[in-house]
Amino acid sequence: MKDSVPDMPDHTHSPTPADFEELRGGSLGVRLAQTPAEIDAAQALRYRVFYEEMGAKPSDKASHSERDVDDFDAVCDHLLVVDHQLGEGPESVVGTYRLIRRSAADKIGRFYSADEYDISKMINYPGKVLELGRSCISKAHRGMPAMQLMWRGIAAYVFMHKIDVMFGCASLPGTDPDAIGRDLTYLWANHLAPEELRPVALPDRYVSMRRMDPATIDMRRALASLPPLVKGYLRLGGFVGDGAVIDHQFNTIDVAVVVKTELVTEKYRSHYAREQSE
Repeated sequence: MKDSVPDMPDHTHSPTPADFEELRGGSLGVRLAQTPAEIDAAQALRYRVFYEEMGAKPSDKASHSERDVDDFDAVCDHLLVVDHQLGEGPESVVGTYRLIRRSAADKIGRFYSADEYDISKMINYPGKVLELGRSCISKAHRGMPAMQLMWRGIAAYVFMHKIDVMFGCASLPGTDPDAIGRDLTYLWANHLAPEELRPVALPDRYVSMRRMDPATIDMRRALASLPPLVKGYLRLGGFVGDGAVIDHQFNTIDVAVVVKTELVTEKYRSHYAREQSE
């Protein structure tokens, strides 16, 4: 089935979730949540993946509601991957990604990543910035089609809002940095962000990413072993910040990721132009 693309008129108002037309690929689609029920479905999916599958430690409230919820959910945009074979309502939600623009962060008073990293260079960046987080896909849909469609959705969102830089925290499994020492060292040695864009882990949470001599690493194997989300950032020319952070609640080790969006928007602009000419 031929993919559709969002209609991108010259908006005289700030784009809303309703302006983001669904992208399709087979039975899957990607769009923004527009109703409380869809946001609830995304939070339920996050709970199943993060807490039931990956071993995160829920609060009493989260355990009772079986939802992963925090203050940012009320101000962000929720990108959804939906499977139309499962229905046309909240039951179709099989993937989600949380998108926080500067205007949304201003309502909370901070970006989510600020709990782990000094992101002052992002905050002071003169262009439009977007924080990404809380990414997950259901186990049954965890493959290339859903992930690729999610990235297409992010590209369309970046294009719509004219985002200049994306950033956020990407997670690696476990809480022992030496167990993933090759991955951390590879990222530090090959993809460290330039100084003017580099987040740095907060001093009381900083874990060195240089766990071994980079010269001893098989770079190809190290790249292949990275989580798909991290590899996706790197394919877009992404960088990592300085220092990892252990997140004991979520049973992960986080790295900060920064992506300048020129490559993202150029790929999407080329695709959109082809579609419009057909």
